[in-house]
Amino acid sequence: MISNFTYYNPTRIVFGSGSIPKLNKLIPKKAKVMLLYGGGSIMKNGVYDQVIAALKKREVVEFGGIEPNPDYDTLMKAVKQVKKKQVDYLLAVGGGSVIDGTKFVSVAAAYQGDDPWEIIAGDGINKVKKAIPLGTVLTLPATGSEMNHNAVISRRSTQEKLSFGSDLVFPQFSILDPETTYSLPQKQIRNGIVDAYVHVLEQYLTYPVGQIVQDRQAEALLLSLIEVAPKALQFPPDYNARANFMWAATNALNHLINRGVPEDWATHDIGHEITALYGLAHAETLAAVLPWLLWYKRKEKQAKLLQYGYRVFGIKTQKYAERIDRTIEATSAFFHSLGMPTSLTAYGIDPDEAAEKVAERIDNRGWKLGEHHDITGKDVAAILRLSR
Repeated sequence: MISNFTYYNPTRIVFGSGSIPKLNKLIPKKAKVMLLYGGGSIMKNGVYDQVIAALKKREVVEFGGIEPNPDYDTLMKAVKQVKKKQVDYLLAVGGGSVIDGTKFVSVAAAYQGDDPWEIIAGDGINKVKKAIPLGTVLTLPATGSEMNHNAVISRRSTQEKLSFGSDLVFPQFSILDPETTYSLPQKQIRNGIVDAYVHVLEQYLTYPVGQIVQDRQAEALLLSLIEVAPKALQFPPDYNARANFMWAATNALNHLINRGVPEDWATHDIGHEITALYGLAHAETLAAVLPWLLWYKRKEKQAKLLQYGYRVFGIKTQKYAERIDRTIEATSAFFHSLGMPTSLTAYGIDPDEAAEKVAERIDNRGWKLGEHHDITGKDVAAILRLSR
């Protein structure tokens, strides 16, 4: 049965070529703005110059160097600057890591507790009553952070990668100009496609509840990503392909397709631990975990695996076991077509070692993962040992 739900998303999307100058009307004229970005690629591709020109006479404080998988210690330096400079508006220019990091800064700078890490690792997010408003200019489609209230933060000093969510960190607006993706390396496009695809599956590939609208929307996004992927990877870039990829990635995690349906997220939870321990990119961990989790949980996911295989890949043999086999193989084949490995061994990681380390962490936290909350550390270990 479809669960009761509410849907709320206040983020204004400004989409299309030449949209960055609209920042001038989106950010209050008297705002003192902190511009947050990553490794400096926006300086090379012209995005920085467009942003600065759009901000015009506003006072701007810059904070660069936010890492992929943004680090807590780096972000706390930004929090210190926000307080010192009395910043009252944040602008994230970059991909999901920069946006996630900016979301943390927005709540940590206003946090009244003793240790802002509690926002992520404890119950601190429940104590947060206000946040500094933020907007984004997206340059790397993948995480959907530009239109949701989630953020994932790493703490390299303790090898942790954890998430939080709050309606206070919805971006007020997000500018999505597909041309900002033109300078991205092919590997980052590949990672973004895989990330978005797995986001959809985590909300779709569970068990049926009769939510026809959400199922069909999820399937449309999966089919769109499959269709657009070859052209999105091409150089020179194809505008329509990049535009469709960007919009699909945003819709993959903007809290719409998960309304009234069960969700999984075990692949993400396991993948975060692998990133924390071994440093793999987020999408790489997802592709190395997902197929094996599907094999392991094929009985519990049978109905939706059959539906997914038929509606997305056209697989319709009469034997259920064969259809499920072919569906999982087709998913892996799609990842491989992008140049994405689907095993830990492809990265020189011993699956047995990873299984022990990740399983211990899952058990120590008392987590039970998946849509049925039935994946324990023992199950996680069994899944990761398959990733060869």
